[in-house]
Amino acid sequence: MNTKVAVVTGAAGGMGKAFVRKLIADGCRVAGFDISQDGLDDLGAELGSAFLGIRADLTDPDAVTASFAAVATAFGGLDILVNNAGTCFMSEFPNIPADEFKQQMALNFETAFHCCQNAVPLMLKRDGVKKIINISSNGAYNFDVFDPPPYRASKAALDTLTKDLARRYATDKICVNSIAPAMTETPLFGVLSDAVLAKAIAQMPHGHAMQPEQIAGWVGFLAGPMGDVSSGNVFILNQGRDVR
Repeated sequence: MNTKVAVVTGAAGGMGKAFVRKLIADGCRVAGFDISQDGLDDLGAELGSAFLGIRADLTDPDAVTASFAAVATAFGGLDILVNNAGTCFMSEFPNIPADEFKQQMALNFETAFHCCQNAVPLMLKRDGVKKIINISSNGAYNFDVFDPPPYRASKAALDTLTKDLARRYATDKICVNSIAPAMTETPLFGVLSDAVLAKAIAQMPHGHAMQPEQIAGWVGFLAGPMGDVSSGNVFILNQGRDVR
């Protein structure tokens, strides 16, 4: 059985590290893309030869192309892509600077778009079922919470990309799904005021935020053989908070 090769973007972040650890625990070799060399070095020291850290500014399309070329050289191909890189800027509408809007869309949507552009040709050369897993957000669907409009729009765009690619590459055996978590405890909590954070957590039915390892379990499920039958879906993880 061939070892699966995965790419995780935003690999050194709170959820990214959990995704990398889960995929390696499940037997994959993983290339992690991140802007933080120190974070990648820490993961490499922890995980050994199963992990390849590649420092890249994913808002630069040329850097994205070079990063995927490095994966192909090191591992021989690609089976799984987890588009996790992203952030959330908290300026209030309508007082959102143009540069902030552009950066939000670039980090949360354009990076994933360009990663998919580079991943699909590598996946088309592989046997079996390949996976693209886009990390979206419950904020694209729940308009009662604090997320600003550019963040919501970037994640909604990502989910539309999920559905388009799922249909486009169904017969090529590339399954494309989104995972849309609600409040998950990561360093991004630091962009919130104490009052906003407390209110958001209080809205969670279980009384606490979710953990990155819980989201990683869903990544592992979709990346594994049980995920072969799912494509074009958005899995909303929110403890039942926003059932309509």
